[in-house]
Parts: sequence; C-alpha cells; structure tokens
Amino acid sequence: MTSPAGPAPEAQDDARAEGASLFEREHLPASTGGARFRWFRRIFHHDAPDERNFDLVLILVILASVVVVLLDSMPTVKARWHAWLYAAEWLFTLAFAFEYGVRLWVVKRPLRYAFSFYGIIDLLAILPTFLSLLFPATASFTVIRALRLLRVFRVLKLVEYSSEAGVLVQALVRSRRKILVFIVALLTIVVVFGALMYVVEGPENGFTSIPAGMYWAIVTVGTVGFGDIAPATAFGRFVTSLLIVIGYSIIAVPTGIYTAELARSLQPRRRHVRCGNCGLPDHEADAWHCRKCGTVLPREE
Repeated sequence: MTSPAGPAPEAQDDARAEGASLFEREHLPASTGGARFRWFRRIFHHDAPDERNFDLVLILVILASVVVVLLDSMPTVKARWHAWLYAAEWLFTLAFAFEYGVRLWVVKRPLRYAFSFYGIIDLLAILPTFLSLLFPATASFTVIRALRLLRVFRVLKLVEYSSEAGVLVQALVRSRRKILVFIVALLTIVVVFGALMYVVEGPENGFTSIPAGMYWAIVTVGTVGFGDIAPATAFGRFVTSLLIVIGYSIIAVPTGIYTAELARSLQPRRRHVRCGNCGLPDHEADAWHCRKCGTVLPREE
C-alpha cells in the first residue's frame, strides 16, 4: 500500500518561507545546511556578528572602489597613479564578480535572483569594467556600483519599515489626480508668463525665446531666483513681483494635498454599520460594540 504523496515542492517552499526574513520570502536558500546555507546567512542576513561584519566590509569595499573610479577621472591624479588605480579597479571588479557568483550559488533559484533589483545592481557593478576592454569609454560607468550602497538599509534594519513606506506610496498614488491638476495649472502659468516676458522684455534683455521665458518663469515661481535672466523694464519687474507672489501662494498646495491623503491613511479603518439601538452609522473596522451606547453591532454579511 502506497503512502499518500507529500506536499508539493511549492507548498514546502511556502511553509518554509513563513516567518522568514523579507529576502527569504523572495529568494529561498539552496540548502538548509552546510556551507551553502552558512554563506546564504552570512550574505543575506544581518543578525549574527559575522553577518553584520560581512555587510560592513562589503560597504567599505564599495566605497573604496567608487573612490578609485573618482580619483582616476581627475587628470592630475590619473597622470601619476593611473597604473595603481587601474590595478585596484580590476581587483575590486574580480572581488565583486566572485561575490556575485557566490550569491547565485547560495540561492535556490539563481535566475530569479539575477533578474531581481539587487541582482541587476550586482551585475551592473562588474559589467562596465569588463566592457571597458572592448569599449574604453564605459570605464567611467563603474560608479554605478554606488547604488549597491542601498544594502546599508539591511544593516540598519530599515527593511522592517517597508509597510510604513507603503503607506507613503499609497497616499501619493491616491493624490495623483489632484497633483496632476496642480502641475497642469502651474505649467499653464509658466507658459503664459514666459510668453508675456518674451513680448515685454525681448531678446535684448535675455528673453531670446518663449522657452527662455518659461525657464525664467519656472525659476521665479519656484522662488529660486538664479539671476541669470532678469527683467530690465518697470513693467517686467512688476510681472516678476506678481509671479513671485503667486509662487509663494501655491508652493504649499501639493504639500497640503499629500498631507491630507496621508492623514486619511493613518486614520483607523472604518466600516459603515448602523447601531440597532442609537443608530450611529460609523465604527472602527474591528469594533464589536457601538462606541456610543455599547450595543452589540450586527455582523456584516
């Protein structure tokens, strides 16, 4: 008599992922023991001292490699130290290539990791140096490995606050239509005032075209005031003063829109269930009793 089949591999993966870290819910370890699992813990976790030390050493190496690229772009430094900097760059590249290979070795689905966000960043950290053998101009793109410093968030355990970050993103998404209307209105003001200043001031005062006037209007309404283009006529200065006042008046509009949506996100979830005793229609989502009279609320079907 044959025994019933065990759970499918996918179900086993899901069960093993419960209670795991955020990374392990996306990328499972290739093994649950031995050297591969130890290296998986050492590379992708930050709880034990050796895991934190690995992250800190990696960050220091990334910073050192970026400094090497920056120094090699300076003519005075490059003329004297180029050979040493070039050797150091290849040393860092080989180290990152080895680390990238280890990361693929310790995860259960290497291709899934390779096409993930951090996997692509890992590849971009080593690819430009190898491409420089064929295309020398790409060597400067090695500074892209500075993006790998995003791993510092694992050391600081900021990944645990991803749900709070989601609240901010959701508030921004919900307010997108209002913000879009605000941007359209702002662009309309910029176009109108840019064209007006092109007519009033003209090329002799720096307003050589309507786009140039629009650039001036954006700088003015943003209350930045670079001063590279400035009105010379009295009417032009009056228009400038008017636009600055408009800028101060509307600068808080998108902030207010976003803040209102964020406040709604932070409020407790509500449900519309009318109390059978006092008729109060609004209660918190997890409430069992009326918040006014204490009567048991009817269940939602």
